[in-house]
Amino acid sequence: MKAKMLLFVCFVTGTLLHAQNNTDISLLMADDTAKSLREVVSASGDMYNRVWHHGPAVENEWVGYRFFFNYSTSIDVYSKTRPGLELKKYKWYPSVQQQNSGAGVDMYKVGKTLGLGGVVLWDNGKIVYPDPVKKRIAKVGKGENTSWMEMISVGVPYKGDTVDIKVKVTVFSGRRDALVEAEELNGRKVQFVTGINCHPGNKVIKKYDRIIVWGVHPEDVAAHPAPMGAAIIYDPECFIKRMDDGNQILLISKPVVRIHTRITSANSKEKELNNLKDFKKYVKKIKY
Repeated sequence: MKAKMLLFVCFVTGTLLHAQNNTDISLLMADDTAKSLREVVSASGDMYNRVWHHGPAVENEWVGYRFFFNYSTSIDVYSKTRPGLELKKYKWYPSVQQQNSGAGVDMYKVGKTLGLGGVVLWDNGKIVYPDPVKKRIAKVGKGENTSWMEMISVGVPYKGDTVDIKVKVTVFSGRRDALVEAEELNGRKVQFVTGINCHPGNKVIKKYDRIIVWGVHPEDVAAHPAPMGAAIIYDPECFIKRMDDGNQILLISKPVVRIHTRITSANSKEKELNNLKDFKKYVKKIKY
């Protein structure tokens, strides 16, 4: 009888744990952060200063990501010191006191780069940002065990025509890495470019199908910047070139309709994956 009861309890508990969605979304206007939105549309394509935390954001237990709602559509990282959901409480910007009490913080410095896994276009040896546009749309949503954010750039001039580009980031409960997908919505083949940025003094490890960066970012938001790791995992068959422009390692795709990569991050303030050795071991296990 006790064995049957134990089995029942384990089954119910396992179901509850599986059903719990440890992810979240955040899309807010800067002048009304109490109201959660699912979609924001801009004819200019630039809502960087009008949308709170400069664009849509998502998180899971370990890390958060946001798009910049401007010409760059770069991806930024919110680092955590302990597992848990924080966007609703801190809205990406915890105070110094909250950081000292264990809140996460933006320690990642994007600057004039694609950040971690941002996707734009490539033409004739140059980055082509999705700008100008006829309109840009930011969306967020939740699934059973996921949350996602999208940035859709409509009417982007490209090679004598216009294209519509969607970039989507999905985070998962119980899984630290996120999925980044880019697609030309009309089925036209384009060359995408993605990558991972780095700063002076960072350790950069380039493997056949993944790139790892570890070190301190010169971020001015974090009260106490600390070494952190970032990685991008990709299918080499989809890309024709990997190059370093001095601020980031870029991956240039073949002419395709869509690509996908995996991105992930950790930092030295965590209890796990708080050093380069352990972070490398974790990244090695991620499949694209």
